[in-house]
Amino acid sequence: MNFSLQLYSVRNFQPWSDVLAMLAAAGYKNVEGFGGVYEDPAAFRKLMYQNGLAMPSGHFSIDALEGDLETVFATASTLGIKRIYCPHIVADKRPTDKAGWQAFAARLSAVGEKVRAAGYGFGWHNHDFEFAALADGSVPMQILLDTAPELDWEADIAWIIRGGADAPDWIARHGDRITAVHVKDIAAAGEATDEDGWADAGHGTVDWTGLFKQLKAQTPAKLFIMEHDNPSDAGRFASRSLDWCRGAAE
Repeated sequence: MNFSLQLYSVRNFQPWSDVLAMLAAAGYKNVEGFGGVYEDPAAFRKLMYQNGLAMPSGHFSIDALEGDLETVFATASTLGIKRIYCPHIVADKRPTDKAGWQAFAARLSAVGEKVRAAGYGFGWHNHDFEFAALADGSVPMQILLDTAPELDWEADIAWIIRGGADAPDWIARHGDRITAVHVKDIAAAGEATDEDGWADAGHGTVDWTGLFKQLKAQTPAKLFIMEHDNPSDAGRFASRSLDWCRGAAE
């Protein structure tokens, strides 16, 4: 298991030079990129290398993937990214019925064909909205997986749970599609309200001990990426999450 950290988690604790130094000191070897670190890829690569960090995966918006793919490829190449994940679609552009989600899956397939042809892996990163049943009872995440059978899945387990779905069941049924995992935890009800109800990995309500065993057995995923959408203390989140996961994964 290769542990990483989604840099979106620590976006509020810049400068990036300090953030990357903190992550390296905590024991990280990998980070995952997002739009906020792509402005000057060469400069960011230098910062990573100075701290012994690599970026095997990165998030790129659907707008960038459809509208400026050459820049996506240039950024990925500079930063050493091997797996590209599309992480989101904004609410006002989000499909509202099965046909709409099938059409969106077709868009992802078209992008994915180009991304894979360039030598990268390509997949979708879920949030919670993909698990909310549509009017006809169909589920957007299932539609994406069925309509785009070549699409990888970066499974954000805590968002599956917050979406009201059974994470172990989704892993059991679609584990062969999961090529990376976001390791995020959910605080007990009423706790961590200043952190939007999220918790450091291993310090919340998600059964990560059991999930690690299942994910290792039922998926090809090797990259496990720490994430916390709104930590009050970046160093605490980064170090506690990595230390706990290293122990749990043994």
